[in-house]
Order: sequence, then structure tokens, then C-alpha cells
Amino acid sequence: MAMHQQMVPRTQMSQQLRMTPQLQQAIKLLQLSRMELITLVRQEMVENPVLEEVQESYEAEALYEKEMGVEQPKAKEKVDETKEVKADSSDMNEIDWENYADNFSTPLPSNSYKGLSTSDLPGVEQTLSTSDSLVDALLEQVRMSQLDEDEQYIALLIIGNLDEWGYLKGQTCEEMAVDAGVSTEMVEDVLDILQSFEPVGVCARDLQECLLIQLERFHHGDKVARKLVEEHIPNLERKSYGKIARAMNETQDRIIEAAKLIASLEPRPGRGYEPDDARYITPDIYIKKIGGDFVAVLNEDGLPKLKISQYYKRELQRKREEGEKDEVQDYIQDKLRGAKWLIRSIYQRQSTIVKVTESIIKFQYDFFEKGVEHLKPLVLRDVADDIEMHESTVSRVTTNKYVHTPRGIYELKFFFNSSITKHGGEDLASEAVKAKIRDIIAEENPKKPLSDAKIVKILAEEDIDIARRTVAKYREMMGILSSAKRKQVF
Repeated sequence: MAMHQQMVPRTQMSQQLRMTPQLQQAIKLLQLSRMELITLVRQEMVENPVLEEVQESYEAEALYEKEMGVEQPKAKEKVDETKEVKADSSDMNEIDWENYADNFSTPLPSNSYKGLSTSDLPGVEQTLSTSDSLVDALLEQVRMSQLDEDEQYIALLIIGNLDEWGYLKGQTCEEMAVDAGVSTEMVEDVLDILQSFEPVGVCARDLQECLLIQLERFHHGDKVARKLVEEHIPNLERKSYGKIARAMNETQDRIIEAAKLIASLEPRPGRGYEPDDARYITPDIYIKKIGGDFVAVLNEDGLPKLKISQYYKRELQRKREEGEKDEVQDYIQDKLRGAKWLIRSIYQRQSTIVKVTESIIKFQYDFFEKGVEHLKPLVLRDVADDIEMHESTVSRVTTNKYVHTPRGIYELKFFFNSSITKHGGEDLASEAVKAKIRDIIAEENPKKPLSDAKIVKILAEEDIDIARRTVAKYREMMGILSSAKRKQVF
């Protein structure tokens, strides 16, 4: 009996989450850094004529809050430090906040806390740097040199391939020769010239060449040091001076003398220069101790306060009353809707940052009081449950956001740590364990540095259960060398 397939139409209902443009914008604002947000707001002000900036005055602030739907305090009543947002339910229903960015139910604390003065803010020297970059220094020397036009072009190619420490790590001489349409020998000749520039050792292709350039410039007569760099760098790093002495047929004292000389050289010539892409950090929020409490205060310096243009609102109302329906009305309506949503999204972003920071203060109170050794294990889920938001929202809010605390400036992500088991007590945060390892190494005898296994035993005496490989991993993350390389022979 033949089987026949038949297509039968069937209706099926299913629920789907739709990413509207407004939702995409709200999520984007959550994860922007402060400087990126300021740039976006100013760009929106250029593109949307309905948006205007509120001037810094009491009347302007009241108008801004009225546009935001913020309740004003009645006369002679105490001004509450929090303001309630009354969102337009018709607009808010366009987005499923419960599944995406959650519902912002808690009012936003004001950033005008009277106990905070300008003296509480970080000094400009903490955020601003005016030093020249390594590239600037090299270009200035190129301009002052006697290189012809072709050689200057090659010099620019070489400088463009330097890393932040001044090493030639991009293209090889052969590859640059192909790009410039010249011989490899010509590129190498220009490279030799650049290697004579300041800082000494710049434009080297590896550590060995960097050290040899410095030895040639400053200590060209020390043949033992030169041979050490040319043939024995691995043993030099391990401080195997006896082995080197036997291989070179020299006394160990002579090898140590040469090693001291090499140790005085600079392995990273570009260290003293500011990288081209250096940025200074301005915190998104401040945590200040006022009285006996830690208070979260938003940093809104430089962020324009937005309001809706009254001119365009009146123009839209006039067209509606006159029954006009044209492209101008549609344009104003579209821009007005976009402006309202942007203002609300920014306000909700700031509110979320405050809520997350206040939750962090609650969980990490001991850190702010006593220091990093008292940092507790914390995961995104803990904060998300505390403020009744989705974990992904907390993740976005804490990305690229910085907080200025009495203990220094930290990224909000810093306060989220995995746990390390502690016998007979509370678990410790991984950052707290790192701080303990750093303190242990700082107090060791430099001539007899502690091995990772010994550090494990010391931590065990404090009831901290940790594996040797974990100590090694944390040590490497902090940029601390192994015990063999930390050992000081002289």
C-alpha cells in the first residue's frame, strides 16, 4: 500500500522577544563608557533638533525634571534626595523590560549631595597626562636628521611598526622593503640610523638586539657582557652564573660583574613615554564616606542634561489643532519620540549604575572600611538578585564603568571575584588572596625568595586552602617573576 505525504496547514502560537530599535538603544547605552555616552549625546543633539541642553540654573533644572516626569517637592517640605520617575506607560509597553533591561522601579538618588564638595573630587594630576608619546619623540628626531625623502618614508614605516615598548614587532625589513618599493638593504640602513636615536635601544627587533645596542653605545669595551647577551641569555635569566662561568672559562665573580652591568640596561626603551592610545580615566560614580555611611554619587560633569524643545512641541500642537497632516508633522513626531526615549534611557542608565553601586557597597562594605584583604567573593547573580534585575543587565552596567572610592579608582568589575576556600571561616575573594601573595613576596628575603610551594604553606597557616598552580597563576597575573628569577645574587 503506497504511503502519500500530504501538506496540511496548521496554526501555532508562540511567544518571541522582539528587539525594537528603542530596546537596542537602551541596551547600547547601558554598556557605553562615560566618555562614549557624552560623545553619543552630543551627536544626538546635532542630529535631532528637538533635543536641547538644559542650562545650569535652578529654573533650568526644574524644567529638566519636569520634562523627565520628576515630581517636584512641595513648598516648605523637606527636599528628598531621590526623585520619582513617572514613565509614559504607552511608551514603556513597547519594550519587554522584564526580559531585557528589567523594570526600573527604584528612584534615582540625586547627585547634588550637600556633603560633597569639589575638594572631594580627584585631582587633575590623577587623570591627566601631558607627556609626549614615543612616536612623537622619534618623529621629531627624524625631522632633525639628514634623511632624504625616500629614507624618511622608510623611517615612518619602521616607526609605524613599533610596539609600545619601542620594539619592531610589526612587519619585517623584507616586508617593508616590498611596501616601499626599495631594497631590503636600504630599509636595514635606515633601521640602523633609527637605532641610534633616543631612547637608546629603540627599534630593536628583540631583547638581545636591544641590549647589544645599549652595550655598544655605553660599554663597547666590555666583551664579557657582550658575549653573555649573545650566547647566554637563558642562563642569565635563571641566574646560573656558575654554569655560565664554566662555559665561558671565566671566574664567577667576573660573570656576576658583567651581569650587574646588563641588569643596569633598559629592556623596554619606550617605558618612559606615554603610549599613543593612552586615555585618562574619569569615574562614572563616586563613593564617599559621609558620617558613618558610604554614599554613591553620580559624576555628571560634562554630560549634557537634555530637554525637549518647547518650540517644536508648540509647532506640533499647532499642526494637530489645525488638522494639518504633512511630512513636517511626521518628522517632528518621529524626532520627538526619539528624544523622549533617549532622555528616559539615559536616566534609567544612570539609575541602574547607582543601584548596582549601592548593592556593591552593601556586599563589599569591609573592603571600603579595611582594604582589599577584606574583599569578599561576589558574582553578578548576587547583585542581580539584590536589585531585582537580570544578570546580563548588571554585566553591561559594570563594563567600562569606573568608581572613585576612598581606596582608589577601580572598574566596577573589580568587585566581582571568585572564592577561595578558607578552613573554619568565610571564603575569601580571589583578589584578597592575590593581595596576601603580594604581601608575602614583598616581605621575603630577596636572596632566598619563596617558592610557590612555600607560599602555599604560608597561606595554609592562615587557613587558606589553595593549590600551588593557583599561586603560580595569580603570581603571573600580577606580573611577579618566579622565585628563581626574583633571586638577587648581588
